[in-house]
Amino acid sequence: MSAQTPPRLLDLVGRCLLRADGLDFSALESLPMELFPPFFLEAFGGYQTKTLKAMVQTWPFVRLPLGALIDLPHVGPLQAVLEALDVLLAQKVFLDLCLKKRALDNFLTYLLRWVEQRKSSIHLCCKKLEIVSMPMDNIVKVLSMVQLDCIQEVQVSCTWNLPTLATFAPFLGEMSHLQRLRLSHAHVSAFKKQEHDHLVHVTSQFRRLGHLRDLHLESPSFLEGCLDQMLRCLKSPLDSLSITKCGLTESDLTLLCQSPDISQLKSLDLSGVTMTDFRPELLQVLLEKVAATMQELDFDVCGITDSQLEAFLPALSRCSQLRSFSLCGNVLSTAGMEKLL
Repeated sequence: MSAQTPPRLLDLVGRCLLRADGLDFSALESLPMELFPPFFLEAFGGYQTKTLKAMVQTWPFVRLPLGALIDLPHVGPLQAVLEALDVLLAQKVFLDLCLKKRALDNFLTYLLRWVEQRKSSIHLCCKKLEIVSMPMDNIVKVLSMVQLDCIQEVQVSCTWNLPTLATFAPFLGEMSHLQRLRLSHAHVSAFKKQEHDHLVHVTSQFRRLGHLRDLHLESPSFLEGCLDQMLRCLKSPLDSLSITKCGLTESDLTLLCQSPDISQLKSLDLSGVTMTDFRPELLQVLLEKVAATMQELDFDVCGITDSQLEAFLPALSRCSQLRSFSLCGNVLSTAGMEKLL
């Protein structure tokens, strides 16, 4: 015999309500809150559009997250949800729609048209914006509709050249409450000097990001020899800084040491930045600057030598808050590692 737990009476009653042909939608108002999410998903998956409309209009929570549902191939259930929101808007109920992931074209087209027709009453926002291999035309179309000052986190994982990044930059500058920015794989062409204007256009947007605390740049080839342009535009001290898998000059690292915006860093990741030929005392100066607050430090695959390690060990020992330190991929002698330990 099966030992499966039988369904609760409450669950059975709720399912009977959803499947009833002559469902009295007023009964949803007395449905326990805990049953709304699973029954909403059941109605959505079963294309029960009348039930969906009723559930949206009696939704008991502050937010109605639709991100996990937007990859479905049929827009019928989504259309029912948006039509129900129309009813609420007509009653002047203020709503936020949170778009958390890349949508299919049919959903994106329908949603944008729906928002465009309701500019005066709809407030489309998201806290986290993630862009993964999405055409720039679609990005511009979406961001033109979104309340940009609501965005708190941006993650871009696209192989963009600098002109493309410059196209995105004005939207970035409008995200006045942005706290976390992660940018991967932005490249420059062989004629770097011709793209200087694009670089200035990108870095100048940081002046408008007064709430930025975490900055992660992976493979930012455009920063080599130009890191000072970005550092000058930072408006407030960072909590976390990651510049990885790229070339930086000794001058870049010197300017990083001098920047007031790293004085409160809790996390620093320079993995993949080759420092073999940098002056040994340079890393010592850097660690002295952040010793009071540093908690996570990553120097993986940086080509660090024994002389550099020995130079910054005294400063490292003063990092009293340090919880994680990584030196993987550096060719160090046994004697050097013994000194570190």
